[in-house]
Amino acid sequence: MPVELIHPSDLFRSEHYAQVAVATGTRTVYLAGQVAYDEHQRLVGTGDLAAQTEQATLNVGRALAAAGATFADVAKLTIYVTRWTPERMPEFVAGFARAAQRLGIASRPPTSLIGVQVLYDPEILIEIEGIAVLP
Repeated sequence: MPVELIHPSDLFRSEHYAQVAVATGTRTVYLAGQVAYDEHQRLVGTGDLAAQTEQATLNVGRALAAAGATFADVAKLTIYVTRWTPERMPEFVAGFARAAQRLGIASRPPTSLIGVQVLYDPEILIEIEGIAVLP
């Protein structure tokens, strides 16, 4: 595996992500931010953070597959959510869990979740970008 996820004993252990990823591969894949569009650029899940999270995560999976990668190769995810509050976490987790089940995601790379006021389209609630490393 070109990405080793580490949970240092002197940092808190999150159930949602690893604190550190060590990449030893030779090809780096940078993903553009993926939103909840279908293949025809129609928004999936208007007003529904869980549905948009699921679709955006599935789109990340499709982008990774196009590069010959999977979520196991992801070294870092950055997630932007509009109008974020901690009360929205269950919706986010539910959508990600549905996508994880569909994609067979087992790894949890280092992840930053950043609350933003708005993305480029006010109807878009989430955008996910990532970096993967391949052998």
